[in-house]
Amino acid sequence: MLYPILTSSRLLSDLSGVWNFKLDKNGMGFTEDWARRPLEGSRTMAVPASFNDLIDEADVRDHWGWVFYQRTFAVPAFVRKTQRVVLRCDAVTHYAKVFVNGALVTEHKGGFLPFEVELNDALTDGENLLTIAVNNEIDYTTLPVGREGGMFSGRGEPSTHNEPNFDFFNYAGINRPVRIYTTPRAYIKDIVLSNEVAWNADGSAKGATVRYRVETAGEASDAKCSVCLKDATGAVVAESRGDEGELSVSSVHLWQPLAAYLYEVCVTYGEDVYTLPYGIRTVEVCGTQFLINNRPFYFKGYGKHEDTFPTGRGINIPMNTKDISLMKWQGANSFRTSHYPYSEEMMRQCDAEGIVVIDETPAVGLNFAFGGGAAFGVKAADTYDKEKGLQTQEHHADVIRDWIARDKNYACVVMWSIANEPDSYAPGAYEYFAPLYALARSLDVQKRPCTLASVAVGGKPEDDVSLKLSDVICLNRYYGWYFGGPDLQIAEEMLRKELDFWKTTGKPVMFTEYGADTVAGFHDTVPQLYTEEYQVEFYKVNNKVFDECSFVVGEQVWNFADFATSQSMMRVNGNKKGIFTRDRKPKMVAHYFKERWHAIPDFEYKK
Repeated sequence: MLYPILTSSRLLSDLSGVWNFKLDKNGMGFTEDWARRPLEGSRTMAVPASFNDLIDEADVRDHWGWVFYQRTFAVPAFVRKTQRVVLRCDAVTHYAKVFVNGALVTEHKGGFLPFEVELNDALTDGENLLTIAVNNEIDYTTLPVGREGGMFSGRGEPSTHNEPNFDFFNYAGINRPVRIYTTPRAYIKDIVLSNEVAWNADGSAKGATVRYRVETAGEASDAKCSVCLKDATGAVVAESRGDEGELSVSSVHLWQPLAAYLYEVCVTYGEDVYTLPYGIRTVEVCGTQFLINNRPFYFKGYGKHEDTFPTGRGINIPMNTKDISLMKWQGANSFRTSHYPYSEEMMRQCDAEGIVVIDETPAVGLNFAFGGGAAFGVKAADTYDKEKGLQTQEHHADVIRDWIARDKNYACVVMWSIANEPDSYAPGAYEYFAPLYALARSLDVQKRPCTLASVAVGGKPEDDVSLKLSDVICLNRYYGWYFGGPDLQIAEEMLRKELDFWKTTGKPVMFTEYGADTVAGFHDTVPQLYTEEYQVEFYKVNNKVFDECSFVVGEQVWNFADFATSQSMMRVNGNKKGIFTRDRKPKMVAHYFKERWHAIPDFEYKK
């Protein structure tokens, strides 16, 4: 799916702003046909943003079920008669039904990926009424997963809400932009890019071949595709014709971590024109090394969240810019989109800034060892039980299709993470995940490595399906916090013992989560749990072990910043494992990592 842009053939209109908004507290919105007329008793709501923190009422923050958003818009008659008019929603969390003038035009399941619909037949002269109904319910069929009880709940079976089986707040609403764009009747539907690089004997790039495939659609046309590649100065460096072909580049400039170089792929098909930034680089796993551009790369960075106040999970472009600035200040080079695909605006900015991304699906909570195994009053079931367990596999596959369709061309994306902390040890795990890995590999023409972020709950490392399926072993481990803490000597011994096993697998290992809850400003002369001093000592112990293991190819701390969670006895106003506070003020450990990461090279740290 192409990102919506303004070109010489395409119009673009952003519907962001203040919409009308109404909670459907009694479930009557569809029965009473709210979408057919202006909402009665509505209030105002910012779009895009999560609705939860924007109105200071518990009924809004904790609402469970449907909400309705509404506004009007108009499209000039000459545009409707000559162009395709498309409505695109970038992220509606978690289920959407879209109505124009009271008629249902599309619906979509999945809260973190875009969907669109052609509107020409639904539009009328003058103002059109747009209504988007949004449902935030989560259960055994959704990604992320919700359940009766939840990860840390002891309340049993709730009658008025369901709870996340994951450790972040279930922010919901129209979280990313809603836009209208147009194309000619015969149009460019999609562009798929990949490349090969030829290397000199000294390891430098000699040249590259960019392969492209253009998918066209619409009214019959005898038009042919023409494609050109422009360098960063705008000069044309290669040209080709046809729906498929190659572009040869001599003296190629590679996209490098923290040193981005983007070419521009320009496609013309009849009247339609589309331009796409593209970075030429290679990614490969070789033995226990992770190679970017044929050089061993070391991941330095974080797990993150799209989480800011008061927008919640809503897009926050200024904060994206601030976060990337803080990453560079620290010497970080990467992050994981924990635990869902992030906005395309962030992905495009990472492409432009040279930030390396591990891209993750919203498959979090696929683990009944959390909550079901520990929460009182919750019905126990095996995670992959055909009747009582997860019912997500088909939806998971749909998400993977949409996810790779959206993110396939980004140079910043170097690895696909199929899930976060699933029950990867349980009976049925291989049967669940093997088809999904195969699907991801079949869809990605760039053949990026695939992984999942593994948790140390529910089984032994040797039983983890990652051994059979993952190209890189990604570990979420908390030795010194949930395991072994506060005795860091015991925690170190436990970590070393586990890594002794992973060393035997011959695969690269990286830590995609490790951390300790830390209350900013909480200090003591002797490191104590929750103090800033303990957080520093925790990381020093873990990092010392990583540095001694040649097969460990990266460290991504948990978390970049403190973030909101559901209320529980385990969380004090959210998760406090951030290196920064939620408003991006550094804790002591931020300065420790600044010194460490600037001293560690991005490449060939462990030759």
